[in-house]
Amino acid sequence: MSASVLLGCDFSSAPTPRKTIVLAIGELHHERVQLARLTRFASLPAFSDWLKQGKSWVGVFDLPFGLPRELVQTLGWPTDWDACLAHYAALSRDQIRQAFAAFCNNRPAGGKFAHRATDGPAGSSPSMKWVNPPVAFMLHAGVPLLLQAGATLPGLHTGDQPLKIALEGYPGLLAREVLGRRSYKADDKARQTPERLIARKDLITALEQGNTRLGLRLKLTHAQRDALADDARGDALDAVLCLMQAAWAQTRHDAGDARYGLPPHMDTLEGWIVSA
Repeated sequence: MSASVLLGCDFSSAPTPRKTIVLAIGELHHERVQLARLTRFASLPAFSDWLKQGKSWVGVFDLPFGLPRELVQTLGWPTDWDACLAHYAALSRDQIRQAFAAFCNNRPAGGKFAHRATDGPAGSSPSMKWVNPPVAFMLHAGVPLLLQAGATLPGLHTGDQPLKIALEGYPGLLAREVLGRRSYKADDKARQTPERLIARKDLITALEQGNTRLGLRLKLTHAQRDALADDARGDALDAVLCLMQAAWAQTRHDAGDARYGLPPHMDTLEGWIVSA
């Protein structure tokens, strides 16, 4: 089994020393995913500099890689992924907010947002949401950094660094499989309850025992396990959930799948959440 460097990224579109981008770095050995370390970035330039290094990796990033086709067509934007992303990256956040709000205002209550095909099976928020969570701005901030690093986004974009493979992930997909509707994290201190701590511990135990759809087992030191459980915001654990999805994608590639487990019918404008 491959021992490529694997990355799982809990991303923020506006990182600070208090709310960092968290990168879980590890390796896959015979269906066991070894967490090597957690690395934190307090700014987008610092994260960008790390991605641009000459290392090879397979990484899963918790941010959308595309917009809903219905939205793009309605706005009259390019429907080729590269052209669409170039257009999107050139807009300001305020311009994005205005365009998306106008789109929503013309739609009936209960159907304001357009969805991607992957949102249903993944249970993910629409990638055009600009608040709670602001995933539209995560796409706007994050995907250009991957492109600048030369990464290849399978099914969407061929970069000039073929050994840097970037895939879209969603930690909530794996967490819900284990916990159902139980919450395991909260940014607000008042909501960082003992029940959420127990949920994090249950989730970590399930990952260590391989009790998920991925069929992989997480290997942690005692200190790493404590650190994941003690992070009440859940950022480190979310990065590790993405790391597990990266390991699953690597197993698909090792088995001969050039698309790293992405479905052959994937919409090449919208993208797809790996393992959904």
